[in-house]
Amino acid sequence: MTRQKVKMTFIENETARKSTFKKRKKGLLKKAQELGILCGVPIFAVVNSPYELNPEVWPSREAANQVVSQWKTMSVMDKTKKMVNQETFLQQRITKATESWKKLRKENKELEMKNIMFDCLSGKTLVSSIEKTELRDFGYVIEQQLKDVNRRIEILKRNNEQSSALVPVAAPTTSSVMPVVEMGSSSVGFYDKVRDQIQITLNMKQTTNDLDLNKKQW
Repeated sequence: MTRQKVKMTFIENETARKSTFKKRKKGLLKKAQELGILCGVPIFAVVNSPYELNPEVWPSREAANQVVSQWKTMSVMDKTKKMVNQETFLQQRITKATESWKKLRKENKELEMKNIMFDCLSGKTLVSSIEKTELRDFGYVIEQQLKDVNRRIEILKRNNEQSSALVPVAAPTTSSVMPVVEMGSSSVGFYDKVRDQIQITLNMKQTTNDLDLNKKQW
């Protein structure tokens, strides 16, 4: 049998409210004890209720007085350095959520531009059909991919040169790295071609806008 969700409202029945108070107080003090043991921090709890004449202090009044004395000896800066009010807390949450949203938006935009790039590679999409507002982002993704390919080519060449210097070869053979480098070189050519097409498309659209403005002036 699953445990039913407790409705967070005031318990009207006094008997049920008193029984719930005793159970929840026991659980609260147990959690306080676990927090002090697991985290190694001084902690005390004060529970004041209409069912007892004096407030209950856990674990003891001596321990509570010691924690309060330690708190009083702290400087104002130490007391308030991690203290926030409701407004500051909400501002921090909003800032964190905004940064997370911007990061996800950037990742989604790059993924969208990569899909367009692969469509251009397979011939499904023409660069001239891409909107002018997206060409800048598309060009940025092309530049990043081009840098990654060039970096990988340099690493492969460097590793190939080191391997050739360490292992003497009797007769010249075809390196197994060459097909990868050639594939990278063809990718570089593709990226250059697409980048040139982007620039041509931007220039054509800019020229069209200038002609439209000239016609309006006449």
